[in-house]
Formats: sequence, C-alpha cells, structure tokens
Amino acid sequence: MNVEFINPFLEALLNVLRTMAAMDAQPGSPEIKKTNISSGDVTGLIGMTSDLTKGTLAISFTEAAILEIMQRMLGEAVERIDETVTDMVGEITNMVTGGAKKILSEKGYHFDMAIPSVVAGKGHVIRHKSKSPIINVPFTTEKGDFFIEVCFDD
Repeated sequence: MNVEFINPFLEALLNVLRTMAAMDAQPGSPEIKKTNISSGDVTGLIGMTSDLTKGTLAISFTEAAILEIMQRMLGEAVERIDETVTDMVGEITNMVTGGAKKILSEKGYHFDMAIPSVVAGKGHVIRHKSKSPIINVPFTTEKGDFFIEVCFDD
C-alpha cells in the first residue's frame, strides 16, 4: 500500500475531532492488523476508488470514546450505542474521508467515495475490500480509544 494514503486520513480525523468535538487525540504507533475483528465497539467503513487504486477506511470507536464525542458534538449525554450514535459514526466517517479526499486530490489522486456503512457490537467483523495489508493506527483520548484502519491496493 502507498504510505502516502495514510497521513491524509489521520490528519482529517484529528481535524474533525478538534473542530466538531473540541477533542484532541494522541496517535499511537501504526501496525499491520492481522485480524478482521474490530478493536472498537462501533465502526464506520467506507470504500474509495480511483483510476489507480481502490481501498477502504474504517474508524472504530470504543463505547467510551464515541459517547464522549457524541456529548461534545451534540451537547447531550448518550448512555449507550444506539441509532443516533451509529448515524454519527457514519457522519464522522464521511467527514474524515471527505477531508482526506481533498488532501489527496491536492497530491494528484482523485477518488470517488461510497456511502459509509456502520457496524456495532463487541467483536464485530470489519471486511476490507483490498487484499493488501491493513494499517491500523490506535488513538487515545482522555475518555477512551479509537482506531483508524486504512487498506488500499498497491
């Protein structure tokens, strides 16, 4: 996978959290993910295609992290992952992908985006469409963790 594709997603994610939720997150060390089991409790997944490559982005939140993000974005407390939370995860996934798409277009890569899907539940499966390695970057916040997975064909 072209490593040029990873940083725009990380940058876009941090920007969305700062501007929409007034939240900072610290990235951990990237790693190759060996399983398709989610590290979080709710995941937004979106596909992207271009003339040169195709791939997927997944953002997986622990329950504690997404509930805090929800409270900061909407100004109301949510007690569990429900339909409102899954809708917000889809919107966050869209915003992050849109931000990364803009950054990538400035580098000459032009992508079309699919509609995000959201899966919730402990131990759910994330299916990336590419056969390339999945790069997983963990993030920590004061309230919980989340993970971003990027997987694009070479």
